Amino acid sequence: MFRQWKYNRFSILLIITGLLFYWSFSYQLERADFPKMISLWAVLFFVSYKIIQLNPDNWKLLAITALLFRVVFLLAIPNLSQDFFRFIWDGRMLLQGFNPYLSLPEVWIAQGDAPIAQAQELYTGMGTLNGSHYTNYPPLSQFCYCIAALFASKSILGSAMVFRILIILADVGTFFFGRKLLQSFNLPEKRIFWYILNPFIIIELTGNLHFEAVMVFFIIWSLYLLHKGYWYWAAVVLALSISVKLIPLLFLPLFFQKFILNKQKSFNTSGFTTGLPKLMGFYSIVTGTCFLIFTPFLSGAFLANFSKTITLWFQTFEFNASIYFIIRWIGYQVVGWNIIETTGKILPLVVILILLGLTFFRNNQSTLQLITAMLLGICSYYFLSTTVHPWYIAVPLSLCVFTKYKFPVVWSFVIILSYTAYLHPDFKENLWMVGLEYILVFAIFGWDIYMNRFVRSKQ
Repeated sequence: MFRQWKYNRFSILLIITGLLFYWSFSYQLERADFPKMISLWAVLFFVSYKIIQLNPDNWKLLAITALLFRVVFLLAIPNLSQDFFRFIWDGRMLLQGFNPYLSLPEVWIAQGDAPIAQAQELYTGMGTLNGSHYTNYPPLSQFCYCIAALFASKSILGSAMVFRILIILADVGTFFFGRKLLQSFNLPEKRIFWYILNPFIIIELTGNLHFEAVMVFFIIWSLYLLHKGYWYWAAVVLALSISVKLIPLLFLPLFFQKFILNKQKSFNTSGFTTGLPKLMGFYSIVTGTCFLIFTPFLSGAFLANFSKTITLWFQTFEFNASIYFIIRWIGYQVVGWNIIETTGKILPLVVILILLGLTFFRNNQSTLQLITAMLLGICSYYFLSTTVHPWYIAVPLSLCVFTKYKFPVVWSFVIILSYTAYLHPDFKENLWMVGLEYILVFAIFGWDIYMNRFVRSKQ
């Protein structure tokens, strides 16, 4: 009994430490102060690890702790990202009846007649790069932004608070359905806290207001519904996820075996006959739901502006890449200039080939196998991307909870190295730090593959 009290007392001390360090991170840290940032980051990871280790079966304590850590950020303005300024701009424009996809903030500012409050402050906050491009955030994200505008149309902090509440609610949903999904797989429930209590998730999503939290919630909810046999509702919820961020579109091919070969040892005519209508129905519901959600914004100008902005991510922007940076270096050696425009067209095709390989040449019949394929697919995409912002890793991290792969957890820790770019006044990446990040990620990835094959060979 004394030992149990000692552990509880130590857990309380860890929770208090975490609250203090999160407070320092949210209210005292400046983005350029990387030594302080990585120190806080490392301590917070240690705190979360120890809390989970000491209380593996006390899910109520872990859940309350995760909520408390998030509440610390409630009154904070994000200090690692300025994207939320654009979210506020889009939401207020939408509330005023303007289609946010059809105009540029810089044009409104130049004309001096922006129809929203704090326009100049928002434009200055988002930066000229963001303000000079059309928005690329899908309609359901825009709806969330509009909710903030509805409740806080003249307060940046008020808007940030509304965003934060929505994101926390999404994390609560991810915890609820993630835990139920783990129970369905007879996997340890504590695994969900690799995501919920992960400092990366708390800081990048709740702290910096990235709506990957909402997207992840819908992905996990969709997978739970699919596992329980409600494939039609799973399709609707997956469409909601796509309508927050487009990235779940990558997963669509991977559902093939789940419908066609589900509970079948091999392909046969019977499985194809019964599974194909469901698969087509699944795809039709996903497509139809997405179309309905996008309909209020659809126009020729919307399609042109939206696709133009999406193209920029593949052929113009570059940040924290791995394989692409190696290809770029080779390009400089061979032709003497940056080959991003050419590479940005080829790498997406390579990703498609990988996804097709995972679809047809890997066993993805069960929900667990499907989730593993989704993890490998999304990571292949990021490994080949020209731009990998830290918050992107939320999706692989959420999926790895249900698999034997641990490298996304390591990635969520070392992704902090990408912030060394802000040490330079003009934002210049430290490629040594980027290299160290991916050496560690690929090393653990390789170890995961080796161990998974070793375990299978012993069975």
